Amino acid sequence: MPLALIETGRSNVDLMPSPIEPSWIIEGNPEARSRVLSTSADRAATTLIWSCTAGKFNWDYDVDETIMILEGSIVLESDGLPPKRYGVGDVIFFRSGAHAKWHVEGYVKKVAFFRQTNPLGLGLAVRAVNKLKRTFSASRPSAS
Repeated sequence: MPLALIETGRSNVDLMPSPIEPSWIIEGNPEARSRVLSTSADRAATTLIWSCTAGKFNWDYDVDETIMILEGSIVLESDGLPPKRYGVGDVIFFRSGAHAKWHVEGYVKKVAFFRQTNPLGLGLAVRAVNKLKRTFSASRPSAS
């Protein structure tokens, strides 16, 4: 069955338990919940809603992740950067390999977009193939 070309979702969906790795928790009893909103056909990109209650924990990123905070706030720390507070509307990008210490002061809810990074050579090849597809489809006469 082919995937829909357009999918929609809402940020107020019911979230399911999504426990934080226990060894990452520094302080408190943060309870995380999430729900996947969409996944790309090649499974390289995913969008989800994630929320968490108060606590401090480490987070290691093994994929690129862009987030936008929808509710609440966090204080983030990372190597070489002083702690900084982020709140509603703030957008943060974490590259694969990043490490951050999260301090959820009360509650936070975010939309997150994950993308698997491809090796440089593969990424260039994919872009070249996509450009060729666009070029040939644009030059093809339409069947009217």
